[in-house]
Amino acid sequence: MKLVLDILQGLGLASATGLRPFLPALLAGALASADLGLDFDGTEFAFLESPWWLLALVVGLVVTVLTRRALETGPGEAALSGLGIGLGALLCAASIDDRHHTWWYGLILGSVIAYLASSVSRQLFARVRARFASANDVQAAAALPFYGEAAGLVVAGASILFPPLSLVAVGFLIALLVTGRRRSDQKYAGLRILR
Repeated sequence: MKLVLDILQGLGLASATGLRPFLPALLAGALASADLGLDFDGTEFAFLESPWWLLALVVGLVVTVLTRRALETGPGEAALSGLGIGLGALLCAASIDDRHHTWWYGLILGSVIAYLASSVSRQLFARVRARFASANDVQAAAALPFYGEAAGLVVAGASILFPPLSLVAVGFLIALLVTGRRRSDQKYAGLRILR
């Protein structure tokens, strides 16, 4: 049962970093350094709670906030997505390695879930950003990255405190993926009719 909870916790952390990489990883590292819900001491991933790592995450978060406009482009979003996938893989494996010796599959599970979260959030934010642009609502568009950070922080905190809640996050991501694909299929079906 402990293994299932650790895997669920890792999946929740991976989905959180897939949404936004730095703040969920910073929360996980800070809680692990205080041994609250996580503890990476004595594992292969002990660096995830070290002060230099937490400082690097803070610097990454500050750079992300300051260069928000550049990160809304294709290459910027891809770079942020890659960081989120990498951090998700590390945190999922670290969560499993906390109490179990075999952790390598956490890298695979974490990267898959972080990729899912990153893909879904990029598509969702692009659709919402386009709607805000068409409505000429600059303030709402500017607040969109902060909603992403808040969502990542809530998912990470909930997954650490009560790991089964990560199933809700992953289920929500899958539902968003399915509805997003259905909408794009309907849009393209309408375009085929016009020909």
